[in-house]
This record gives sequence, structure tokens and C-alpha cells, in this order.
Amino acid sequence: MIVGLIVVIVSVLGGFMIAGGKLILLVQIAEFIVIGGTAVGSVLISTPMPLIKKMISATIAAIKGYHVSKKDYLELFKSFNELFLVAQRDGLLSIESHIENPKESKILTQNKMFIEDDFMVDFFCDSMKVMLTGSVPPHDLAELMESEIETFELENAPIAGSMATLGDGLPAIGIVAAVLGIIVTMSSINEGAEVVGKLVAAALVGTFLGILLAYGAVGPIATKIHHDIDDKHRHLETIKTAVLAYAKGNPPMIALEIARRTIFTDNRPTFEELENFLRGKS
Repeated sequence: MIVGLIVVIVSVLGGFMIAGGKLILLVQIAEFIVIGGTAVGSVLISTPMPLIKKMISATIAAIKGYHVSKKDYLELFKSFNELFLVAQRDGLLSIESHIENPKESKILTQNKMFIEDDFMVDFFCDSMKVMLTGSVPPHDLAELMESEIETFELENAPIAGSMATLGDGLPAIGIVAAVLGIIVTMSSINEGAEVVGKLVAAALVGTFLGILLAYGAVGPIATKIHHDIDDKHRHLETIKTAVLAYAKGNPPMIALEIARRTIFTDNRPTFEELENFLRGKS
């Protein structure tokens, strides 16, 4: 995302300078205040504070480059394989300490991306705690996990939607800023062509900024957040499949193979890659 934003900025400003424009002409503080303040105010009016916090967090995560890679899935499967093998050898109660204190587990902390995501850890550990009780059949466990995934989708879907709505509104906000600039221009119409020309140029910066932010920044960020949520949803589905496959009595390797099939082909390790990784062969 950072590379993309740099390309957008360099392309726009570079083309402007090549055409003979001066960057100082784009520095119109009044236009920035109108567009920035109106955008923030509209979000505050339309969006609950918890959702605003999630929008900020999702934007930061998107800028950092959230993505579940093939290596992340392999590390996830390796930690699950070791955990399931311990449970198979010593009984389910033998992994209780790992489930109760995942941050201190030598097995689960092998996967950095997994262990640093509190929601993901809670989803897995809470599901395993239900399994450890021994009184919940696999189909009921499946319903519990599917219910949490559905809640995750409903809770996070508005984040990208709200960002997209903000992006859609920025061109109109830019027009508002431009119209205000034209009003100022018309009040100075008797001050000569040079003054009027500068005021019109300043007003047009508002339209330029609104459109650029909408289609060059906020809109693409909203799309990236949407893809990040899809990535996390796929991660949850893979975890769910692995847990349920093991709960149904499958050996660890078979449970992981079933879970491997849920990964999209771009990030899905082959059977041989998974087998070699579990054996310590990179």
C-alpha cells in the first residue's frame, strides 16, 4: 500500500511539475481545512465511535501490509500438528495448559502472526476449551465456531463500507471547498486579473484534492481493508476446519490436510510442502 500511495503522489505531482506547475500553488491551507474538517465531521455524524476506532485500526493494519502468506499457514499447521500429537499421545487434558495460557505455550507461540492476533487466539482456544469438556459433539462445536465467524463478518463488514462511503463523498466535499473559493473570488472581482486568477486557482485546488483523496487514497484503502477482512475470514475458516476435523477423530495429519484444502490456491502449500515443513525440512 505504501508503494502504491507513493506512486500516486509522485505521478500526480510529477506530472503537474512537468507541465510547468509550482508545488507551492497546491498548498492552500483553507481548502485543506474545509475538506479535512468536513470529512472528519461527516464521519463523526454517521459512524458510532467503536466503528471509528475499528476504521483507524484497520487502516493502520492495511498500511502495515496485513496478509496471511503460505508461510503463515505452514507455521499455523506446524503448531496445530504438535498440539494435536500431544493430545493424541497423552490425552486432551495434557494440552489444557497450552489452551489456558496460549501466550506462554512453546507450541502455539511458534506462529508469530497467530499468537499476536488476540481475536484469532481466542477463537481457537475457546473452541478447544469446549472440546476439552468432552460433552459437546462435533456438529455442535461446528455451529459454535460458524456462529462466531458469522459475527466476525457482521461486525467488520461496515468498516470497509464506511471507508468507501467517505471516499465517495470526498469529490462533493471538494466541490464545496471550490464553491467557497469562488465566492471569495467573486467578492474580489474588482482587484484585477492577477488577484482573481490566484483565487480561482486556489478554489480549484479544493476540487483537485477531493477527487485525488477519493480515488487515489481513501477508496483504494477501503478496498484493501475489504481484502484484509476476507484474508482473516479465510484464516478463521482454516482454523475451524482443522479443529473440527480433529474433533471428529481424524489423525493430526489428516485433519491438517482437510484444513489445507480450504486455503485459496495463491497461498495454499502443496501436500509435499506441508509434509516436509512438519518434518522440519524447509
